Amino acid sequence: MKDLDVITIGRAGVDLYGAQVGGRLEDMGSFDKYIGGSPTNIACGTARLGLKTALISRVGDEHMGRFILEQLAREGVCTDGVRTDPDRLTALVILGIRDQEQFPLIFYRENCADMALCEDDIDEGFIRRARAVVVTGTHLSHPRTEAAVIKALKLARKHGLRAALDIDYRPNLWGVAGHGDGESRFVESEKVTEKLLSTLHHFDLIVGTEEEFHIAGGSTDTVAALRRVRENSDATLVCKRGALGAVAFEGAVPDSLDDGQSGEGFPIEVFNVLGAGDGFMSGLLKGWMEDADWPTALKYANACGAFAVSRHGCTPAYPSLAELEFFLQRGVQRPDLRNDPELEQIHWSTTRHTRTTGDWSDMRVFAFDHRAQLEEMPGYTPEKGAAFKELCLDAALQVKGDGAGYGILCDNRIGRAALHRASGTGLWIGRPTEWPGSRPLTLEPELGSDVGRLREWARENVVKVLCFCHPQDDAETRAGQEATVRRLFEASRRNGLEFLLEVIPSKVGPVDDDTTATLIRQFYAAGIYPDWWKLEPLTTDAAWARAVEAIEAHDRHTRGIVVLGLDAPEAALAESFAVAARHDLVKGFAVGRTIFGEAARAWLAGEMDSAAAVAQMAARYTRLCEIWDQAREAAGRSAA
Repeated sequence: MKDLDVITIGRAGVDLYGAQVGGRLEDMGSFDKYIGGSPTNIACGTARLGLKTALISRVGDEHMGRFILEQLAREGVCTDGVRTDPDRLTALVILGIRDQEQFPLIFYRENCADMALCEDDIDEGFIRRARAVVVTGTHLSHPRTEAAVIKALKLARKHGLRAALDIDYRPNLWGVAGHGDGESRFVESEKVTEKLLSTLHHFDLIVGTEEEFHIAGGSTDTVAALRRVRENSDATLVCKRGALGAVAFEGAVPDSLDDGQSGEGFPIEVFNVLGAGDGFMSGLLKGWMEDADWPTALKYANACGAFAVSRHGCTPAYPSLAELEFFLQRGVQRPDLRNDPELEQIHWSTTRHTRTTGDWSDMRVFAFDHRAQLEEMPGYTPEKGAAFKELCLDAALQVKGDGAGYGILCDNRIGRAALHRASGTGLWIGRPTEWPGSRPLTLEPELGSDVGRLREWARENVVKVLCFCHPQDDAETRAGQEATVRRLFEASRRNGLEFLLEVIPSKVGPVDDDTTATLIRQFYAAGIYPDWWKLEPLTTDAAWARAVEAIEAHDRHTRGIVVLGLDAPEAALAESFAVAARHDLVKGFAVGRTIFGEAARAWLAGEMDSAAAVAQMAARYTRLCEIWDQAREAAGRSAA
């Protein structure tokens, strides 16, 4: 059964990208970590465009190897062909952006895991599952990896798969340039040319820059090089020409590259060329696998390459299908795509699932981020408060078990130990930022005056802020609170963190069916696009419908809404759940004191032991999950 479109074969490593743009690599002070390696990038890029993609490679049995496997899973790439090598480390690359011409990089690949790929790693049954295999040139540079590649190509031919080569020439990975020459894209080598020429007959599609065709064809005259490649292969040849776009040749190579088939190009500012070829290849493969004509396939490729050169990093820069379609329909509005707010919002909202792991289509959140309410209870001390929040986490984990869709809200001031212990457990983790009860909104001092401390947060933490606001707020109050929320929102985006906005108007003034929807529209008008909304229970279908309409009118890719509890009794929550569950954008609840309030008072006063407190909270949390699930099921039956 053909359940895969494309299998890519070759390098899999970790890219450490210098965060300071314009400086020397020697002077970099911090780095952003991404997955890398041309076949890995292409696998992710094509998966984002809707192709079913897999990778064949090796990674180390250590933290970076696990990072690659986990990130591939988040990207939707099948990892059945990725082996864990117990004897070798995962490959590493350190990169920087000096200016528009210089992109220094250092490859750390001495005896790395992916270069241990061998024939035994190529499974015929796995190859048979795909419609195409894609090879990159580096793995033809060593006899062991070349044997694996050739075996895969022969199996592809046997089972009727297409085969593509991205020449991806890196001179120092072929041993013809030094370690310090990672940026070099071309060094003449008869040995490399002969090796490439000997393999070209295996391919139906060959892709490279002019310099890469120079090495493949053994000539610095591009037309002559292409003609020599043509003598050795009937493949369609796609030559990338930088700012001039790209051209495809299905038959004889003409005297001028301008006579090849071309696709629409996009005039954009070049910020970072690293990984641009892999983005280009991803778009090209989308068109090729859909049997589009070459002008269309090249248009996709040029667009994906444009995204890549305009953003930081390789894989993170590549567009989703929704983003590509939007871009092709709307066109370029500013050449620096990374600073196009509309485009960046679509990019973020359609790729954020690649930053954290979890299925959040249903949300059952135990909120114990309360600070002031706990501090006011008799018997409270900071030590006891911290210990109690760990009991709350114990209860949450007990209810979660192996299930999905469970989460917590936990603070860092009292609940730091619980917050940090929750990382990696599979829980959704929200973390508050507001000073409790503040109006106008004030942020926790621990964030720093410029909110710069968000850079220290775990990536799976969701930035949560509660704003007491009302449509009748005076202009000064509204402007001040929106400015604070926007500052926090923008800092969250800069640090790759999802953002939850909680609004509670009922504590400020009277509410009706339009109150919450009006607030939602006001925050969007202020340039704030929450990933999550946390809303107080709305009592009517009309109020929910208007709130949902206000969100979807501005952000059709939003994560959704969770309903807060406001210390309501279980019966009242059941009533509010019944109304909320009829609206698909409401994903679940985030309830706290209804679950932990009684246990907290008794435990802090020494009237309940820890085991009993955990048992009571787990029972109440379980009961609320059941009530929500029943409400959702009833809503489904009603809709049916």
